Amino acid sequence: MIQANEQLDAKGLACPMPVVKTKKAINDLEEGQVLEVQATDRGSKADLAAWTNTVGHQYLGTVEEGDVLYHYIRKGSNEPEVKKTFEHTVSLDEIESRDGLILDVREEAEYAFGHIDGAKSIPMGELESRLEELDKNEEIYVICRTGNRSNLAAQLLAKNDFTKVYNVLPGMNEWNGNITKEI
Repeated sequence: MIQANEQLDAKGLACPMPVVKTKKAINDLEEGQVLEVQATDRGSKADLAAWTNTVGHQYLGTVEEGDVLYHYIRKGSNEPEVKKTFEHTVSLDEIESRDGLILDVREEAEYAFGHIDGAKSIPMGELESRLEELDKNEEIYVICRTGNRSNLAAQLLAKNDFTKVYNVLPGMNEWNGNITKEI
């Protein structure tokens, strides 16, 4: 099962209650944290996906086990998009033709629901403590969902003497290539 920061039991509830309870539960989370919503209402899949997209959260996906749907939602931010300031960038189209490491700095649940084959997962919050896992002589292509976290991660790597670092823009939300899932 995917690791979530909080779980919400909405089993046995019908529309609109899974969304109503999710709205309340997600308010208690910090930006970037993941909420697992357990529901039995088949319509909750479409309802929660639609709701998250309209309010700025990210619907990561659903895992079905028997009659229970486990929905995963990443809490978004109401802040305006951060300007991408890291000077070395590459487009999504370019990374497939380049050698080097694709470093995915999204959260574990985001990575599990779909990532570029061969990408290494180190969530942004763990990156500074896991720098020794990376080779300073290798080209590193940092990717996240939109380019914001990867921008910050690329800056962190550069500050720690990684010289071949590139921020991948726009990010996984625009990726049209094959993905690997680990759910």
